[in-house]
Amino acid sequence: MNMIRIFDIDYNKVLEQLTYNPSQPMLFNSGVFLWMFLVFTLLYMFLSKRDTLRLLFVTLFSYYFYYKSSGIYFYLLAVVTISDYLIAKAIKKVQKKNDEMGHLSNNAKSKWLLALSLIIDLGLLGYFKYTNFFGSLYADITGGNFDTLDIFLPVGISFFTFQSLSYIIDVYRGTLKPLNSILDYAFYVSFFPQLVAGPIVRAHDFIPQIRKPIEITKEMFGTGVFFIIGGLFKKAVISDYISINFVERVFDQPSLYSGFENLMGVYGYALQIYCDFSGYSDMAIGIALLLGFKFPINFNAPYKSSSITEFWRRWHISLSSWLKDYLYISMGGNRKGKFRQYVNLLITMLLGGLWHGASLNFVVWGGLHGILLAIDKIWKSLCPKLSPVHSKHETVKPNKIISFIGGIVTFHVVCLAWVFFRCSSFDTAFSMIKQIINNFQPQVALQWLKGYWVIAAFIIFGYLLHFMPQRLSTFTKQMVIKMPLVLQALLIIIVIYIVIQIKSSDVLPFIYFQF
Repeated sequence: MNMIRIFDIDYNKVLEQLTYNPSQPMLFNSGVFLWMFLVFTLLYMFLSKRDTLRLLFVTLFSYYFYYKSSGIYFYLLAVVTISDYLIAKAIKKVQKKNDEMGHLSNNAKSKWLLALSLIIDLGLLGYFKYTNFFGSLYADITGGNFDTLDIFLPVGISFFTFQSLSYIIDVYRGTLKPLNSILDYAFYVSFFPQLVAGPIVRAHDFIPQIRKPIEITKEMFGTGVFFIIGGLFKKAVISDYISINFVERVFDQPSLYSGFENLMGVYGYALQIYCDFSGYSDMAIGIALLLGFKFPINFNAPYKSSSITEFWRRWHISLSSWLKDYLYISMGGNRKGKFRQYVNLLITMLLGGLWHGASLNFVVWGGLHGILLAIDKIWKSLCPKLSPVHSKHETVKPNKIISFIGGIVTFHVVCLAWVFFRCSSFDTAFSMIKQIINNFQPQVALQWLKGYWVIAAFIIFGYLLHFMPQRLSTFTKQMVIKMPLVLQALLIIIVIYIVIQIKSSDVLPFIYFQF
């Protein structure tokens, strides 16, 4: 017999589920993860008072989680972890010696050590993610030939390399003390909730929590349940449904659809990518809370923004703040004049676009946002009274009309940029824009609503949830927190049941897995 059965259990099938399958990476919204997490949680609570064993157990599970996502390439985690741990210790040793001798803390030796870390981390990222891109680009420019290499892109490599880089840079700047335990650092870099798709958790936020006694309050548990339910619903119900049944069709062949249908496709994708990515972040934050750890929020209703600057304070906050602190400010930020500030913004966003993927489409997307940020700064300096207030430090009361107009303009320029982000080629992107401008056909609106009424309902419902007043969202979260454990469990079961009823035959990976 090919299959051994004991108590009617197909152990070959079980083994298949436990080993890496490139067509089925480990996902939060998969049944396999839910069962594994249940077993993991029981063991985790058993080890709650044994810090070292608990950290070792979670680290090993995190490596296994990454193995289930990227196979043998889990060794990259070890390379980044060991190298940056040792380099950080070496930098601190050099700085201490220089301080004792009265020299500058960061002399040539510590700078070379920082450069070594950048070479290792960015070298790995560059090889796996950009070798074919730059090879093809060089061949196109020079007129030569380039044979595409068969290079596997490990899931989440952009996230854990940036997370480790933040640690090494903070140690170099003297704002963070290096860890004395490599286990603690391995735990920080590999912690599975945010490992493969963020948020990018800063060392100074996370490291102080590592050795603290595990304390999961009723509020933390309820908030975790709220975030997991909300994230699962956004990803597996709203995002996946409108993607499979409408958005993918329009973006694959925009010329076959009217301009109105293309515009609905763009609106649908704007909602899809938000629900997909914020859904993952919410689940990561929720799972971390259930384990006793707090992550900073990663999305804050970005489409409520009344300016592009505000949008980047609300969208993918962990990445935008990382780019600001470690790239934009390092280049001089706004300290070297207005023109240099605009150049720094453009360079930061161009590199931010390239971080998202090895394609000129992503570079153009980042460039558009860089230009828009510069225009926003110029407009604010020239016409301060006509500019929406978007900083918590500004005391001027915002003009509601200007904020409303700014919100509409901001949403649509963000949607325009999403066209280049989503389309596989510039020809497809321009074809979509051309259809919207030259072939709008508003008369098909009623026909579209009749044919895609479920899609329309999901899009409307998704945006209503997004634009929900903050006080209503807070009230809903408090309701979940106050629920008895039985009702919280029932709520999770109901959401999972809804997901099962409307999901496709395959569990769709998160969009940001490719980044």
